[in-house]
Amino acid sequence: MGFELSGETRLFPIVGDPIAQVRSPKYLTEIMAARGINGIVPPVHVAPKDLTGFFITAKSLQNLDGIVITLPHKIDSLEFCDRVTKRASVIGAVNVTRRMADGSFYGDNTDGEAYVAAIRNRGGEPEGKQVLQIGVGGAGSAVAYEFLAQGVATLFIFDLDAARLSQAVTKLDAVFPGRVRAAESNSPKGMDIVANVTPVGMKEGDPTPVPLEELTADMMFGDALTKPAISKTGEYARSIGCKAMAGADMFDAQAETLVSFMTDDESKFLTGFEKL
Repeated sequence: MGFELSGETRLFPIVGDPIAQVRSPKYLTEIMAARGINGIVPPVHVAPKDLTGFFITAKSLQNLDGIVITLPHKIDSLEFCDRVTKRASVIGAVNVTRRMADGSFYGDNTDGEAYVAAIRNRGGEPEGKQVLQIGVGGAGSAVAYEFLAQGVATLFIFDLDAARLSQAVTKLDAVFPGRVRAAESNSPKGMDIVANVTPVGMKEGDPTPVPLEELTADMMFGDALTKPAISKTGEYARSIGCKAMAGADMFDAQAETLVSFMTDDESKFLTGFEKL
């Protein structure tokens, strides 16, 4: 039996601020229904100052089995997990958690895996390439980790928060020595792949994450934004002949993974997690 709203329906909320832009409630609920799971993914709008209270409440709800986490809560949500995967620990952020039988919460970060899969699905190949990544927050850290894990030659990261950038480069260099650097600017010159993993471009009037005039047709442009469907930078990249991916491609690449993490048999999660 698939989804049928009743007293037996299990809750898997997605939490963010804002939340109106997310596609998860509809599509993740549909995936659960197709798998015969009576579960629903309601959107939950929680401000950063209220995140602790949200998790306290969530852990007390006995019919809540997992949580999907989106901007800006991925970093702060790590502390509410009891165990996490190595990549989530290195990244310092989670985008999904599941409740175990003993009431503990296990977390992972699938953003990077999905982003790189979407790049490949749109004709890009990170291995051996020069990559400029804009943004190294919760999702950005995950994307950076996965780019390096999947073989980019050099990853240049630009972030306006100098302290966050320095910390991320230090952490990543410890795992992938000599292949990650702090970019001096957001110039994409000489890059094979340009990756925007920031909210820049979501709002009307936002600047572009990189100078448009420095993009060239032989580059690939990747965007983590889901709203608008195609950002201003994405439209320009396509207009000059770049290969390009959008946030919807990233979501499509990880939707099944998110559902599996929250609903698969617990026995699959007894190894590979570190205690925080």
